[in-house]
Amino acid sequence: MLSQEQRLEQQVLRTDVTGMPLEWIGYRDAVKLIVLGQVSYALGRVLYHMHGGINAISGKRTEIPVNAIVATEGSHPDAHKFYDCYTPPLSNRALFRRDENICMYCGDRFQIRDLSRDHIKPLSQGGIDTWENVVTSCKRCNNHKGSRTPEQAGMQLLAIPFAPTHAEYVYLQGRRILADQMDFLLAHFPRNSVLRQRLARDRA
Repeated sequence: MLSQEQRLEQQVLRTDVTGMPLEWIGYRDAVKLIVLGQVSYALGRVLYHMHGGINAISGKRTEIPVNAIVATEGSHPDAHKFYDCYTPPLSNRALFRRDENICMYCGDRFQIRDLSRDHIKPLSQGGIDTWENVVTSCKRCNNHKGSRTPEQAGMQLLAIPFAPTHAEYVYLQGRRILADQMDFLLAHFPRNSVLRQRLARDRA
């Protein structure tokens, strides 16, 4: 059971009217969407009830339930980018979560402060800053590898890097994702998704 404080920190998953996951929003933004009549439907558990003013006619206090998932009117202006041809923006936060905070060279798990982004093919050798060319690395391994490829440095890459889909990227950006939110996101993951397989393994 979440405390009231935890509920207020809990992110709400926002989707468009078709159910396409769009982003995580805070409770203030969720309430604003509800009050403005921009929420088509809501799914998942009620995270909290927000109280407003007293209705002059009924004399009752306004209560606004906020669910874990809210579907908003219309579609996101960039929704056309969220399908097969879309590549999410690269960030260290999402990258480290994609790789489970594990150094892809030594295989150890580290705190975020001890991790870095490593370019498999170094920028100095014509490599580019893309999901498929970067992995999570501890600072020690990154310093040892330097401006060399893994082969040149005699280091073995432990996993093949991949670019997440939009739904996977939304997952990677989430904090303390609830079970109903996770189930909703999983329904939008590709069947052969590495993240789907990992989550299935962790849930087993």
